[in-house]
Amino acid sequence: MAADFDDFYADGFDGVARALTLATGDRELACEAAQEAFTRALRHWRKVREMDRPETWVYVVAMNHLRDYWRKLDRTAALDQVVNDDAGSVAVRLSVREAIATLPPRQRQAVVLRYLADLPLTDVADAMGCALGTAKATVHRALHAMRIELTENEDED
Repeated sequence: MAADFDDFYADGFDGVARALTLATGDRELACEAAQEAFTRALRHWRKVREMDRPETWVYVVAMNHLRDYWRKLDRTAALDQVVNDDAGSVAVRLSVREAIATLPPRQRQAVVLRYLADLPLTDVADAMGCALGTAKATVHRALHAMRIELTENEDED
């Protein structure tokens, strides 16, 4: 059982932490939320490992942990900063990152969960604690805003 979880953790932690970093703009907070989610997954491993998509469960738990944290703090102050990941040096990736950074926090979370974490919309809704229709609308508005931002950036170049 432990080896099974160890593989799950090794395969998933970095991806969850990176996605949460983009969603929150805070690498340390993202790693803490990912660690908390994986810790809870270990505690409930017998149940979690039987799920169709246990990684989705981890994202839901991590997002709930972040929501609890933000309730204690001023949300906007916690999300104002965006951390740049030095791993990617491709101009398109930087433009997309910059466009994501311009989004309001909820839209940023929705885009990251949907496209970076590759979660289906139903799982995005679960992770964000909202209805499916709300998740769809949030992703739609975010993509529209990013198209405008990316187009404006192209015009400047």
